[in-house]
Amino acid sequence: MPRYMSISLEKRGVSCVAELLDKDAPRTCDAVWNALPQGGDIYHAKYARNEVYAMVPRFADEEPGQENPTVTPIPGDVVYFSFNGGMLDRRFKEEKGIDHLPGVIDLAIFYGRNNLLLNGDVGWVPGNVYATIVEGLAPMAEACNDVWRSGSIGERLVYRRLER
Repeated sequence: MPRYMSISLEKRGVSCVAELLDKDAPRTCDAVWNALPQGGDIYHAKYARNEVYAMVPRFADEEPGQENPTVTPIPGDVVYFSFNGGMLDRRFKEEKGIDHLPGVIDLAIFYGRNNLLLNGDVGWVPGNVYATIVEGLAPMAEACNDVWRSGSIGERLVYRRLER
């Protein structure tokens, strides 16, 4: 039976629905599902083009490892990144308030085309595609673009289980 979650921009009052890709990324799906709800301050990763994300403390008993990876996510992809503490720049960690953590999870959605996960500091940054947005991508994309244009202050990106 398919599993779904809602992904919301709380301040903007916009949500979408994503279906977990249990057959393609079973370990990642289980790790995220078992840890929901999750969320945090939203950030826009313009270097990747059309990505918004929240960084949260690690939550899996065992990291899922790489599965269903991509460096070229498409619109509607919901992606899990795991970063150890040494991979992220000190200033970046301080700015995000995560400098005290040994590592973090980046929960991201991609809302537009032509994304490329190439970071000038570390190179290719593959992520696990563990869900796909099946409802509400257009209004979510508009709101995510507004995060880029108007700012992210006070906005939270929140993931919750959705029973259907």
